[in-house]
Formats: sequence, C-alpha cells, structure tokens
Amino acid sequence: MGVSGSGKSTLGQALSRLLHARFVEGDEHHLASSREKMRKGIGLCDADREPWLDLLGSLMKDETDAVVLSCSALKRSYREKLRQRVENLKFVFLDVAPGIAMQRVIARTAHEFPASLVGHQFKALESPEGEPNVLTVPASDATELQLGQISTWLDARGRGENVAARAQEHTNNQEIF
Repeated sequence: MGVSGSGKSTLGQALSRLLHARFVEGDEHHLASSREKMRKGIGLCDADREPWLDLLGSLMKDETDAVVLSCSALKRSYREKLRQRVENLKFVFLDVAPGIAMQRVIARTAHEFPASLVGHQFKALESPEGEPNVLTVPASDATELQLGQISTWLDARGRGENVAARAQEHTNNQEIF
C-alpha cells in the first residue's frame, strides 16, 4: 500500500511470485467513473473509493489461496474496511518521498494516473505505522531487499512456512526477478 509511484505493482508482482500467490492489481478494479475522474486530474473522494474497496475486499475474501493486492489504501478507514473483509490481513506500506513518487509517475508510460494527482494522494495519506499487521518498507530500497524484509516479517508472524528460505531458493534459480 502507498501513494502512486511508491512501487506497489512492481513489489506486489514480485511478492506474489515469491509466495506463489495470486496478484490483484487494485487499479484495474476502479469504477469507470473513477478512472475518468483520475484521467481528468480529479482526485477521488471517499465515496468514489467505497465501492472499489468493497470489490477488493470481496475479491480477497472469496479467494481460497493466498492473494497479494496492490492498493493505495491511503486512509485508516480504507484499511479498516479491508480488514473487516479479510481476517488477519497484512499491509506492507511503501514509504516514499513526494519528489521520488512524482518522478516515478512522470516517467511512466501507458498509465492513466496523472502526475498532478500525486500531491492529492500525499494529502490524503494517513500513515499506517502503529496499526496491527503493518510493515513499513522504504520504497527506495531494491525490490530484492524489500522482499527479504517482507519474508522475515511474515516468518515472524507465523505464516507457517519459511518464506525467507523459499525466497533464497527462488533467487538462486532467478525465478522472481
């Protein structure tokens, strides 16, 4: 979770491969009206995000296997809505500086989120630090380092398998990067 340009999709895809989990790109599930607002440079409000969060929560709840979801989840109320749907839900917060997020969004091609909305997301962001089941990872760290931090964190939470060992195995086989 985090603002646009924090690296959610990149890390989420890598983590889903590591965990052999389904990856869900949250942006693909916005309502057409919300997508149009964003294309026009209009930030989404709580009412725009509510049906989107309901859908994402249902997608995760209905899944029988592990799921990795990329989702901004900017406000605590958004995260609580998802937690109500998914027991023991874990969040990885990609902490990024506004300037870096802006540079990344400007550099993207074929993405409908305009750079003009990055500031809007930072204004809406409520840090999840201190909330249950949240790990903060620097967005500027390499993906491999982020995966190691997440693996260690998941192992400490008793995920039931040694994710770090699996990450090392996959890294040796060059399957996750």
